[in-house]
Amino acid sequence: MGPLNGIRIVDMTSVLMGPYATQMLGDFGADVMKVEAPDGDLVRKIGPARHAGMGPLFLHANRSKRSITLDLKVPEGREALLRLCADADALVYNVRPKAMERLGLSYEEVAAVNPRIVYAGMFGYAQNGPYAARPAYDDLIQGAATIPYLFSRVNEGHPRYVPTAMADRIVGLVAANAILASLIERDRSGSGQRVDVPMFETMVSFVLSDHMGGLTYEPPLDKGGYARQLSADRRPYQTQDGYICALIYNDGHWRRFFAAIGQPEMPEADPRFRDFVSRMAHIDEVYGELSRLFLTRTTAEWMELLEEADVPAMPMYDFEGVLNDPHLAATGFFQMVDHPSEGKIRQMAVPAKWSRTPALPERLAPRQGENTAEILREAGMTTAEMDAMAQAGAFGAPPAPTARRA
Repeated sequence: MGPLNGIRIVDMTSVLMGPYATQMLGDFGADVMKVEAPDGDLVRKIGPARHAGMGPLFLHANRSKRSITLDLKVPEGREALLRLCADADALVYNVRPKAMERLGLSYEEVAAVNPRIVYAGMFGYAQNGPYAARPAYDDLIQGAATIPYLFSRVNEGHPRYVPTAMADRIVGLVAANAILASLIERDRSGSGQRVDVPMFETMVSFVLSDHMGGLTYEPPLDKGGYARQLSADRRPYQTQDGYICALIYNDGHWRRFFAAIGQPEMPEADPRFRDFVSRMAHIDEVYGELSRLFLTRTTAEWMELLEEADVPAMPMYDFEGVLNDPHLAATGFFQMVDHPSEGKIRQMAVPAKWSRTPALPERLAPRQGENTAEILREAGMTTAEMDAMAQAGAFGAPPAPTARRA
């Protein structure tokens, strides 16, 4: 009974960007009907799995959903989807708009059966520019949004991608917010609308909010870039036995840090550390000095010292380490659950908390098409109609015709 209880979402998304957005809506209580092509969502096949089609990326981006298999290239499949849309609050997709038009599922065609529907699309580029028809993937958008270039500024000229689907996830977050805002507006106006969430523009906005710098002004004051974030020594600090993540940021942090290591005079003795402006002006030297200092103690010693001094710090975890974090254990973030087909799996809790309408996901990631009949019955279809759909191939390839006897 989460805060979106009663909201119905027709989810035509696949891979990561769209499914991440719709999982959030499902986690918050919406009824998300995931529409899969007969071949299934590609991400089902990624990573180690106990059973085919149930890989970990799929499990972690598709809970809180029901799955229905429809071949939308078959007229009966398209008609079934429109019947779902007739009673839905939102249709969410992440293919190019032209592909939706070819399927006969443009905004105008969907709005004709439900004028109140929010028709939300995630795709590569805004549709009024020259890139409108281009395909887009996370790696491409990271590159176009300057993320590999940022790495090249601090890594001896070597660009690289962030080793997670950063653009997909961020655009998914933005899309979920856009859908929720549109639903609020719909309830005020009574009318649905089309909502476009382009990856390129979203990620350029995300990155340049930090790094526009002097290019904000005309004429420019510099060539852009936030110096602190681009410092070569802005990274986990090596200790005697590992690494630690510490951010000694404001004047209070620095005074307490130097007092804790027995150098209380340092902020006044060295003008580079005197105040925020001085530190920013010498940020490479400041971080270089910290790199030297952190080598003098173990990670545990630094954690104890920094905690006592009220200086922000966290250990640098690997994947297994974060599973054993005591705070996450205390808050119940990682939960062992019994999946109907996959057995015991570890899932993550919804991070946000509500005092009256908590989001407590009960649906685990579905097997492909496992809710097809259930969803179609809710849309008013009879068994005979579903049988006719099966014969027409609306759920995949129809049965091969029986050979006639001579």
